Amino acid sequence: MDAESWDARYAEQAHVWSAEPSPVRRGDLLRPARWHALDVATGEGRHAIWFASRGWTVTAVDFSGEAIRKARALQEAHAPGTAGRIEWVRADVVAEPPRPRAYDAVAIVYLQLPALQRRRVLRAGADALAPGGTLLVVGHDSTNLTEGVGGPQNPAVLFTADDVAQDLAGSGVSILRAERASRPVGDDGAAALDAVVVARRA
Repeated sequence: MDAESWDARYAEQAHVWSAEPSPVRRGDLLRPARWHALDVATGEGRHAIWFASRGWTVTAVDFSGEAIRKARALQEAHAPGTAGRIEWVRADVVAEPPRPRAYDAVAIVYLQLPALQRRRVLRAGADALAPGGTLLVVGHDSTNLTEGVGGPQNPAVLFTADDVAQDLAGSGVSILRAERASRPVGDDGAAALDAVVVARRA
């Protein structure tokens, strides 16, 4: 989908995504030296706001202007104490890579792209890490189609933790965690399956 399509999707309902951050993300917050995070494809800003509410300075990027507008509104309504901690940037994360060695943490959460684009974004995210910085990648796992619930139904944009590890090979980061994780959705015991990778630059 292009930026205009995502603008339309974000505009047609109050919230496309939950206002709460992905639960698999919370346990992966490390203690960087400068506390500057990059949230790639921020969407409605839930993860950027979560970082900022814990004292981080955040650069949050998305190519949808409507998503950025809603993210600003969410921050103002639910996290006014984070004012000034988030820089909202409209940019295409595939075409416009972030500054190298600039961030203590880079989060790429539920950015579902075809393999070549995914690899480009992941490697750019790894390159954006400062020494000692942490990269967190979370996405709908390929097995979610047959074993989980929800998420994109196009297998071309799904991936596994092994796919991410292969994408990052030779990028200068070490894989700390690469696994499939179950994420509860709803109250009926149903679960979605995510690929989760944590990597760190030496």
